[in-house]
Amino acid sequence: MSLINSEVKPFNATAYLNGEFVDVSDADLQGQWSIFFFYPADFTFVCPTELGDLADNYEEFKKLGVEIYSVSTDTHFTHKAWHDSSETIGKLQFPMIADPTLRISRNFDVLIEDAGLAERGTFVVDPDGKIQIVEINAGNIGRNAEELLRKVKAAQHVRANPNEVCPAKWKEGEETLAPSLDLVGKI
Repeated sequence: MSLINSEVKPFNATAYLNGEFVDVSDADLQGQWSIFFFYPADFTFVCPTELGDLADNYEEFKKLGVEIYSVSTDTHFTHKAWHDSSETIGKLQFPMIADPTLRISRNFDVLIEDAGLAERGTFVVDPDGKIQIVEINAGNIGRNAEELLRKVKAAQHVRANPNEVCPAKWKEGEETLAPSLDLVGKI
């Protein structure tokens, strides 16, 4: 069953953010765009490269009104230790959600049950709390923040312009399509 257009299920969690432990819940998503960026574990190999890439592009996401929530099944204490010990992770200015109960990972259907770890899942959530983009990568394939930015811009564009669709490779400012019978078989 697809998670597209489904509402984020209720959750409460503790996150590490800018030197503090903070509470995060599904209520925090209302009225803003959000990205849930699941990754397998702290102190690993591909994960810090992905999170560092997000950190390097975080200001661009913020300009779009997007909050990023990184999520792993580690504890908030582990997130703090990783943040304090890694130069790459030390750049993060977005919440690092702890999911030791595995509830959030199950809710987003990314939990690897046998391992107690999350898949590399990316979810873009609209201001109504509905999932608009889902991407799951194999554990050994890292993601690209610039491509994610492009997808967020496309999701925001079609939300603001419901009679338009974004074609493949669409970038902000480029032409969109207006679905109609006139286009059938013409593209």
